[in-house]
Amino acid sequence: MTRDRILINPAVAIRHVFAASLLCTVLFGSAVLCTFAQDGEDEPKNAVNIFNQGQEIHEKGDLIAAIKLYDEAIALVEDFPEAEYQKGIAYLALNKIDEAESSFRKATEKRPEWSLALAMLGDVKVRKHIAATESGDIAEAKRLAADASATLTKAIELDANNFPAYAALVDLQLHSAAPSKSLGETLTKLRILTDGKMKVPASIWSARAGLENAVGEKALARSSLKNALAVDPKNINAIKFAAELALNDHDTEQAESYTETLTKLAPDRTSTIVLQARVAAAQGKTDVALKLLDLIKVKSAEAESLRAGISAAASTDTAKLEALVAKEPKNASYLGRLCVLNRLEAPDKALDYCRRASEAEPTNIDHAIGYGAALVQAKRFDQAAALLKRISEIAPENATVHANLAAALYQLKRYAEAKAEYRWIAAKMPESAIAHYLLAVSHDQLAEYLDAMANYQQFLRLADPLKNQLEIEKVNLRVPSLQKQIKEMKVKKN
Repeated sequence: MTRDRILINPAVAIRHVFAASLLCTVLFGSAVLCTFAQDGEDEPKNAVNIFNQGQEIHEKGDLIAAIKLYDEAIALVEDFPEAEYQKGIAYLALNKIDEAESSFRKATEKRPEWSLALAMLGDVKVRKHIAATESGDIAEAKRLAADASATLTKAIELDANNFPAYAALVDLQLHSAAPSKSLGETLTKLRILTDGKMKVPASIWSARAGLENAVGEKALARSSLKNALAVDPKNINAIKFAAELALNDHDTEQAESYTETLTKLAPDRTSTIVLQARVAAAQGKTDVALKLLDLIKVKSAEAESLRAGISAAASTDTAKLEALVAKEPKNASYLGRLCVLNRLEAPDKALDYCRRASEAEPTNIDHAIGYGAALVQAKRFDQAAALLKRISEIAPENATVHANLAAALYQLKRYAEAKAEYRWIAAKMPESAIAHYLLAVSHDQLAEYLDAMANYQQFLRLADPLKNQLEIEKVNLRVPSLQKQIKEMKVKKN
């Protein structure tokens, strides 16, 4: 008995890419060698030839014709998992998820220990899980998450270096609110796979960046993302993530640049349109953002959440927002807006809304900043200072954080620390009269009279006679006695 060989043309495995680039997704150059037993008939040899023709057409981007050829090969030889796998890859490129799942499932039924086919089957289940979550079908999303996790775990157990399985697993964990312990364990494994290694695909660097960001390692996340884009500047996941990080940093110009690139690569994706709307909203173009969201025809929880957030951000009707919160008690947009609106008149109430907003959306640092500001307004200065110090380490360039931290420290009579914060503010906003006033008062409290005088004088040069009337009066009352103290200090030195 002779055996005929089939070779699947190898290519790098990358999640969420298109058409011909999805061809022959086999682990990093490791060709899959397949065999058929022959019993004197020509069908296996013909099937191999047809399969190879399908791969050639597939590589040229004619996915429909490739699928027809794969089907012809399968009709000649029923036990042909390689053809089923390639057909699944083609269907995935056409965004025909159900058909792709069917093909990958058949491939794994015919070859249960094929880790790559299991990885792609798990990948499809992850995509269906995300779609179910977006549509609000929570029960189905949970079922799919468990099913996908089991499939991907098996794929990784069979091949510890299964990059497509790891990329899909990270996608699943980030979209299913996996516990931090699970995220940390997966991150540790990815670091072993990537640190000091050559030819790591962009999808894995992007996955690593996502995990690092999720566990709070922002600087490392940016480094991993840089590696992802260096490997593949057109990696959709990496570009999308880069835009999101830029938005989190309030860098709308950079976010817009990344989003424009993404729009050229994946213009019709719901996630792309949502990102375009997020950028527009961040730029204050709420009408543009809402028009973009109107383009989305499928149900999208992310789009609806953004729409609600845009509406909430413009609302000043606390009663209406409270009624909305009663219906959606974990809606971070409504809670965050109530946090802001109640901060001055009802600080204790604001404190509760800020805390709940932060719990509902822990990755949004704005809610934590709001919570810190509410603590200041509620005169809970110890708690405010402790929280805002932690936030300032994460967002060192956020002026709101520095201002509220300075206020808390000043009220605690920790003038040296408050002075450092006011100095930062004055350096960043040299035209701010009140910043120089507060810095002067801090110097004054520390008996640093020359610095206090310099900043009082700068305040008087910048102050608005109406807006800063009270502070001007205080400074004018203080300056004569301060001049006397400076004179006495100089006499003592002499």
